[in-house]
Amino acid sequence: MTDKPAKGTANTPSNAQSNAMWGGRFAMSPAEVMQEINVSIDFDKRLAPQDIRGSKAHAAMLADAGILTKADAKEIAKGLDAVLAEIEAGTFKYSRSLEDVHMNVESRLKDIIGAAAGRLHTARSRNDQVATDFRLYVRDQIDGIVHVLGSVQHALAKKAEAHAATVMPGFTHLQPAQPVTFGHHLLAYVEMIGRDRGRFLDARARLNECPLGSAALAGTSFPIDRHQTAEALGFDRPMANSLDGVSDRDFALETLSAATITAIHFSRFAEEIVSWMTPQFGFITLTDKFTTGSSIMPQKRNPDAAELSRAKVGRIAGAFQSLAMVMKGLPLAYSKDMQEDKEVTFDALESLTLVIAAMNGMIEDLEPVPEVMRTAAGRGYSTATDLADWLVRELKMPFRDAHHVTGSIVKAAEAIGLDLEHMPLADMQKIEPRITKAVFSVLSVENSVKSRVSYGGTAPQNVLKSARAWLKRLEKERSKG
Repeated sequence: MTDKPAKGTANTPSNAQSNAMWGGRFAMSPAEVMQEINVSIDFDKRLAPQDIRGSKAHAAMLADAGILTKADAKEIAKGLDAVLAEIEAGTFKYSRSLEDVHMNVESRLKDIIGAAAGRLHTARSRNDQVATDFRLYVRDQIDGIVHVLGSVQHALAKKAEAHAATVMPGFTHLQPAQPVTFGHHLLAYVEMIGRDRGRFLDARARLNECPLGSAALAGTSFPIDRHQTAEALGFDRPMANSLDGVSDRDFALETLSAATITAIHFSRFAEEIVSWMTPQFGFITLTDKFTTGSSIMPQKRNPDAAELSRAKVGRIAGAFQSLAMVMKGLPLAYSKDMQEDKEVTFDALESLTLVIAAMNGMIEDLEPVPEVMRTAAGRGYSTATDLADWLVRELKMPFRDAHHVTGSIVKAAEAIGLDLEHMPLADMQKIEPRITKAVFSVLSVENSVKSRVSYGGTAPQNVLKSARAWLKRLEKERSKG
C-alpha cells in the first residue's frame, strides 16, 4: 500500500495489467515471490469501508476546489456507494493482482463509472490514503471498545451493589490479609477499567488528525482544502506536516499500549475467576454458558472462557512489541515495512473485543458463594490488624508496640488452634492485661469490614455509595448514546 513497485498474486497478472497500475516505468511483471510477499489485499480489505469514506470526502473536496467537475464527483460518489454495497453484500470480488484494497476499489469503480474513476487519485497518494484509512479504522475500533468497556463497568457495578456487604478474604501475596467485601473487590476493576477507557480516549484525541492531502510525502501542488476533508471525516484538524502524516504509526502503538494494559487487567480478573472456581476456593459458580467439560473426566467443569481470556494478553502485548520493532528503525517518510502495521493491530483489537465480551458475560453469569467466602475471610487471623488498631485506639499504645502485642496473641491463638474471635479473654490478658472484653467488638470479619469507613475503604456503606455513583454515571452516559 505505497507508491512503489506492485506486488503480485498467485495468479500472475499480465504485463499489461501490471503496467496499468505502475505506469510506464516498469516493462515486466514482478517475480511470483515478490508478488506473494508484497500482497496485502488478504488482510487490508477490511479497510474498505474507511477507504470509501475517505475517497468520497476527497472527491467532494476536489470538486469544491474546481480540480474535479461536479459531474465527475457525483459519478464517483455514486460509484463508490455501489462498490460499498457490493462489499457489504459479500459479492465484491477482490483481486490479488491489484495488490491492495485501494487499487481493488478504484478498479471496480472504473468498471462501474468509466474514465472518471481515474481522476479520483488526483492530489493524493496511497501513502496518505492508507494512513487516513488506518486512522479511521483505529478510531472506529476505539469507539467500539470504549462503549463495551462501559458495559463491563456497569455489570461489575451492578453486582457490586448487590454484594456490598458480602464478606470475602482480601489477599496480599495470595495470603489472607484483611476481610473485604465482594462488592469492594469488584469495584476495584470498575476503577481500573475506567482508567483503561481514559487511555483509549486519550489515544483517540491524539490520533484525530487527518493525513489526507499529505500525498506521497511532500504535499501537493493542487489547491486542495485539507481542512474540508478533515472535517468531512470527523477529524479535528489536518496533520500539520506531510512527512509526519504519511510516516508515523504512533497512534496505532498508543492504542495497542492501551489495549495491552486493558488486557492485563482482564487477565488478572480471569486468573481470579479460575482460582475462585476451584474446589480449594469454591468462592463462585459459573453456569454451563461459560464452562466446558472433559472428554475423559465427567466431573469436570472447566472455566475455559476465563483461561482463554487470560491467554489473549499474549497476542495483544505481542502486537504492540511487533509494531514497535517495525517502526523503530524507519527513516522518514514511508517505507513498505509499514505494511506490517495492520495485521497485528487488526488481530489485537479484535482479540481484545472478544475478551471484553467474554469477561462481560462471565461477570453477569457468576454468582458468589457467600458462606464459603465468609468462612475463608476468617481464616489466617485476618482481623489481627483490627486488634492492633483497637490497642492503639483504646489503650493508646504506639502502633509498633500494638503490632508486637498482636503478633504474640496470634502466636498464642495458633498454638491452641483458635481464631482471634474465639480466643479466651484471659489468654489475651496474659499478654496484655489491659485488654477488655470490648476487644471482641472488632474481631469478627463483619465488624472488621464495617469499620473500614475511610474514603475508598471496604465498609459496606462505602461500597454501596460507590457502586450507585458508578451506576448513575454509566446510565447517564448510556442515555446520551
